Amino acid sequence: MTRIPLQNEERTDLVALCQRLAQARILVVGDIMLDRFVRGKVERISPEAPIPVLVVAGETSMLGGAGNVVRNLATLGASVLFAGVVGDDPAGEALLRLLEGYPNVQSALVTEQGRQTSVKTRFVAGANHLLRTDSETLAPVTARSVALLLERLREFVAGVSLVMVSDYGKGVLTPDLLAALLDLAAASGVPVVVDPKGTDYTRYRGASIITPNRAELAAATRMTLGDEAAYAAAAKMVQETCDAQAVLVTRGEEGLSIYPAGGECRHIRATSQEVFDVSGAGDTVAAILSAGLAVGAPLAPSAIVANIGAGIVVRKLGTAVVYPDELLQGVRQYLGKAPELQALSFDQAMEKVRRWRSQGLSIGFTNGCFDLLHDGHVTLLAKARAECDRLIVGLNTDASIRRLKGPLRPVQNQEARARVLHSLAAVDAVVFFDEDTPIDLIRAIAPDILVKGGDYTFETVVGADCVTAHGGRVVLIELEPGNSTTDIIRRIVASHGNTDDGKAS
Repeated sequence: MTRIPLQNEERTDLVALCQRLAQARILVVGDIMLDRFVRGKVERISPEAPIPVLVVAGETSMLGGAGNVVRNLATLGASVLFAGVVGDDPAGEALLRLLEGYPNVQSALVTEQGRQTSVKTRFVAGANHLLRTDSETLAPVTARSVALLLERLREFVAGVSLVMVSDYGKGVLTPDLLAALLDLAAASGVPVVVDPKGTDYTRYRGASIITPNRAELAAATRMTLGDEAAYAAAAKMVQETCDAQAVLVTRGEEGLSIYPAGGECRHIRATSQEVFDVSGAGDTVAAILSAGLAVGAPLAPSAIVANIGAGIVVRKLGTAVVYPDELLQGVRQYLGKAPELQALSFDQAMEKVRRWRSQGLSIGFTNGCFDLLHDGHVTLLAKARAECDRLIVGLNTDASIRRLKGPLRPVQNQEARARVLHSLAAVDAVVFFDEDTPIDLIRAIAPDILVKGGDYTFETVVGADCVTAHGGRVVLIELEPGNSTTDIIRRIVASHGNTDDGKAS
């Protein structure tokens, strides 16, 4: 078993650790599945039975199970090698396409004839899960599949810093495969983190870290976890069974607990006060924890950052991931540092839009340069926010403004302009756009209300036809006279263009 540093967490800069996660190179082995989300609205009860009628609005598919660990790692920028088994069916083909969408992921998917790829389908109305259906084969994979996987694992293990085993009990991690994988890792001096399943933990013997959740810990040890002493006794049993260096227990709203062999327990409290969906939160913990250990950080700070990541994803809907800038901001908040207010990425903005829509909130959109924020801007944004439940501001990048207004603009760079906008109560999100117009952003967001100043007409508002086509409104707000960045610059130049000694200031 390769040892992982457990102490000296006080010497680890969590911000620096967060920024180093992209340097991780990790092998993930486990049960991949397709997560499908069918979303819609419930407005009535079926006349045929006392069940809700879901009016379907859309459907999305994403990597699930071990694939969600891969997705989390890839989103953080880590290099990922993945090995698993799928069936010869459309779901297996869909998983292969999804994996191919990540340039930093190299996968070895074995296709097993006659096997049904695991598919979890969740039917969701707003933020409420109505039903989940599972389609899958639970039998162990064939000896041929094990042999094919081991061929790739011998190649993969030598090139990574850590192996992450994601066991969902779907049949991929047979005893023979696990034993061979743990031997390969030990021979290469590579630590192994196991997210376990089932009750027989002897098969994980030789792993470095075991990460059961509280239900899994109780089931594996057949113990009632009624108090801290029971948790400690159960963790010790798992540690001794697996000859592991440490056991990390995920405890939901209580956070995480670390039980090192022969050391004192460390509790890490949960960071999220708002939980919308716990789907895949354990995968986020496994991914970030593994990435931290892979870049050489001790267990405790890696677990702290992983816990922060989990606190972020449970505030999102569906099987979600945490983005690097979100994680960095979460770490800064944990450390009591002022958050760095900045614009959202496109993916983050779309996540917010999906969440707000699921809550039945109306979404407004406006855009501009907002170079020198003045009273006219503040009034416009306040009136725009009054028209909707959430307001998104599309903000021209510096390059976009230079093309539109010349090389001397903007006066303030895009980061400064985004921070100023973020400070306004009327603004719920800021998103950069680099094009000359925000039409692509408007099409993607599909706002319910599109707001511009009264100096525009319906015909000159970019995106007006797109918004009205899906039933939205265009609102033109009368501007305060005499307020513009250009006028302010002219007044400054007129007032201070010359100093007392006659030289231009």
